[in-house]
Amino acid sequence: MTRRRIPRNRTRDARQLVILTGLSGSGKGSVLNTFEDLGFYCVDNLPVGLISTFSELYVEGGSEVERAALLVDAREGEQIEKLPGIYRKLASEHPATLVFVEASDEVLLRRFSETRRPHPLSQDHSIAEGIRLERRRMAPIRRLADVVIDTTKFNVHELRQLIIDRFQNASRRPLLVSVVSFGFRYGIPPDADLVFDVRFLPNPHFVPRLRQFSGKDPRVARYIRSFSQTGEFLRRIESLLLYLIPHYISEGKSYLTVAVGCTGGRHRSVALAEVIRRALKHKGYSAKVVHRDIDKSAN
Repeated sequence: MTRRRIPRNRTRDARQLVILTGLSGSGKGSVLNTFEDLGFYCVDNLPVGLISTFSELYVEGGSEVERAALLVDAREGEQIEKLPGIYRKLASEHPATLVFVEASDEVLLRRFSETRRPHPLSQDHSIAEGIRLERRRMAPIRRLADVVIDTTKFNVHELRQLIIDRFQNASRRPLLVSVVSFGFRYGIPPDADLVFDVRFLPNPHFVPRLRQFSGKDPRVARYIRSFSQTGEFLRRIESLLLYLIPHYISEGKSYLTVAVGCTGGRHRSVALAEVIRRALKHKGYSAKVVHRDIDKSAN
């Protein structure tokens, strides 16, 4: 069990207790490190049976610890199955947040293969079987979680930003929106959650002075935004996304891919993806943009 630095208390009202758990290889260590950087007192691999004792000292014992994050996981063996009962009792008595971190089986297998580390439940099984066993064992905990973070599509920097947005600034929500521009001639992105077709807009490809530039160029962007239907489309899309995103969050979704497509993925989709990303950032959501096909064809 690793103890980390203790920040000084400012007010008891600001206290925040996070129970962090999830699947092996999902990135819990990175999440815990981010909590530490945010000033949380972090404990790695705390025995489940000590959670109640810690919380009593933390909340009622006059401790100088203001915010704490406790990591418990499959290293506990069968004891981890006691966590739902312990957390229900804890949450009924003190403010607490249960955060569950997971990833797809394919990604977990790749991560274990890359690090060559054994899965904690794979002593007598393959890594794939260990992942399946752990997922079944952790299912009741996942159902109880207040925040579920799927790290399948995150890199370490995006995961860090997600935690910062969620736990440093309460006005932000724990979901990263990836706005992807693409060309229909190259296929729809297979991981898209929402797909919007902007081929109804005038195409800068047929304007000789604009053809060589992408939708990131201000001249192309101004041309596309000059049409009334562009403004109407953007207003409707922003309204739709602001309606949908809170519902995705309430369902535990941590990553949303919004795909915007035109013919070649170089002009219209690029310009509008940039606008949509900025609009979401302005509304307080974490958003990034990916231009999948911007360099595939300039002809």
